[in-house]
Amino acid sequence: MVKIASLLATILVSVPFSAAQLTILAQAAGKKYFGTATDNPELTNTSYVAQLENTFDFHQLTPANSMKWDATEPSRGNFTFSGGDQIVAQAEAHRQLMRGHNCVWHNQLPDWVTAGNFDNATLLSIVQTHCSTLVRHYRGKILSWDVINEPFNDDGTFRESVFFNTTGTTYIPTALRAARAADPHAKLYINDFNIEGTGAKSTAMANLVKQLKAERVPIDGIGVQSHLIVGEVPSTFRQNLQNFADLGVEVAITELDIRMTLPETPALLAQQAEDYKTVISACKAVSGCIGVTVWDWTDKFSWVPGTFAGQGAACPWDENFVKKPAYHGIVEGWL
Repeated sequence: MVKIASLLATILVSVPFSAAQLTILAQAAGKKYFGTATDNPELTNTSYVAQLENTFDFHQLTPANSMKWDATEPSRGNFTFSGGDQIVAQAEAHRQLMRGHNCVWHNQLPDWVTAGNFDNATLLSIVQTHCSTLVRHYRGKILSWDVINEPFNDDGTFRESVFFNTTGTTYIPTALRAARAADPHAKLYINDFNIEGTGAKSTAMANLVKQLKAERVPIDGIGVQSHLIVGEVPSTFRQNLQNFADLGVEVAITELDIRMTLPETPALLAQQAEDYKTVISACKAVSGCIGVTVWDWTDKFSWVPGTFAGQGAACPWDENFVKKPAYHGIVEGWL
């Protein structure tokens, strides 16, 4: 198998960039997938869907919103899975892997959760029921779940949320154990941003994983979101991925995009390509890094302009679905 992958990589070096494709390159580098996030409204755009179905570029999908709490349990005990089901069906039709996103997050919560004034025991029961029901519904269909999303502040302290404020950190093992019981074969992740380089937040993540493993709480992976800025990829990115992998868990780059201050310039696009290459090269170099997901593949549907005023152009394809230099940076990173 190693010889086949090596031969394939050798062949791909001679393939023109216009013909190179991202999943093939990732798998030749020993990774499970190269993938993308997607969202239900985008599935009405036939040109977008045609590229989404290109499994030579994308062997994995993540639902950007339709598996979050507000979408799946809008009122207590009332579960709705239609949005998530649509994306799972999209993936299954093309034999693409699925990452589940997410079970417990401080954001996009329905009012009944945030304003319910539940006591500790009741809220833990709610977390257990939500995670169990969500993960069980997709049992056997999801490669890995972001069970806990963004539990830390940038200084490494735990983020205040309805879950932390009520239960302390107990909601974390509660959710992970519920997810494991609901689907024993899915890999269970904690996912966060600003843990791309070494620092207080990355140290806090590592310490949490160590603690969970010591307490025999199921934890299989760390999701490194990687919402980055052009020219500001941490110099310790590769080392930090290795540090996480050395904990005995998988590592995945789960939400990659690299934004710039608009307007685009040739210099910014060239630097963006170099930054994508750096990120991909880091994953390639760390055997425990199993794959990369971009947070949608086209600027047309990027979340960045709606969140960061004056910034955008974060994805490898532009708004017209044309490959940017960033795409070629990804290719170079895998080679």
